[in-house]
Amino acid sequence: MDNNIATTKRTVLLTKIIKDFNLTTIYAPDNIDKIVLTRAEIHRPGLPLTGFFDYFDPLRLQIIGLVESIYLQKLDPQTRYERIRAFMEKRPVCIVLARDIEPFPEMLELAKEFSIPLLNTKISTNSFVSNIISTLNVELAPTITRHGVLVEVYGEGVLILGESGIGKSETAIELIKRGHRLIADDAVEISKVSEKTLVGRAPAVIKHYSELRGIGLIDVRRIFGMGAVKETEKIQLVINLERWIDGKAYDRMGLDNETVSILGIEIPSITIPVSPGRNLSVVLEIAAMNSRMKRMGYNTAEEFNKRLEQMYMNN
Repeated sequence: MDNNIATTKRTVLLTKIIKDFNLTTIYAPDNIDKIVLTRAEIHRPGLPLTGFFDYFDPLRLQIIGLVESIYLQKLDPQTRYERIRAFMEKRPVCIVLARDIEPFPEMLELAKEFSIPLLNTKISTNSFVSNIISTLNVELAPTITRHGVLVEVYGEGVLILGESGIGKSETAIELIKRGHRLIADDAVEISKVSEKTLVGRAPAVIKHYSELRGIGLIDVRRIFGMGAVKETEKIQLVINLERWIDGKAYDRMGLDNETVSILGIEIPSITIPVSPGRNLSVVLEIAAMNSRMKRMGYNTAEEFNKRLEQMYMNN
């Protein structure tokens, strides 16, 4: 696929994480509104608190739980101060104390000295680690933007691609009228949230809008209602619309299992020729249902092929 607009390196504001997780601020430096997280990975600094800093990444969110707290508590005051200072001299982007743990006085003192945000959560360490990793994986996922339309059809995320003027937006509007939902029109932000999953959304400025040539921009949410739009959706099928080419051999059985690579993930793909009189919305509905059946283990083309082979064997 070479019709990408841009590749985006994403960040998330620390203040957004504080708000989303209802974190208590023990100490906030003056620039906390500008601090961003750039790593989806987190770190529990057990080894750094013993003095081992090989491979230490200060850009990771640092989470101190009960184990780290008890370890520090058992140290004599001078050693504890030295260990905490050596850790905070590395200037980690932020420190979160789980389980509502109270910070050691020297930790608060050093947080102020090195301007390191010091936060607190009532959530258990494991639960917080699990939740924050999940959130950061989504917020910081590798992201690209593609020209196209993303719709949800019978629960399937369908990315519609094709040259300008081929009828992508018109097809999407017809699908919306038939009860399906729009995620993005014209530009789709695609994020790799796991090694197997792509999620698409609309850029904020065009969210819920669609463009129809001759009419202009329309607000899908206001015209069709809240049920006609959706914020995000997994991309499970890519449909390429192309103008009908006489003489070109198009797949008539469905035995060709084509895929397209997006951010290193292979997504099932089909090419649908466009010609006057074809009801594309119905064709896309069938394509979405057929794709869902394949993922559930039933392939109509393969079953039909087996039936033919069995018939010839019997004869």
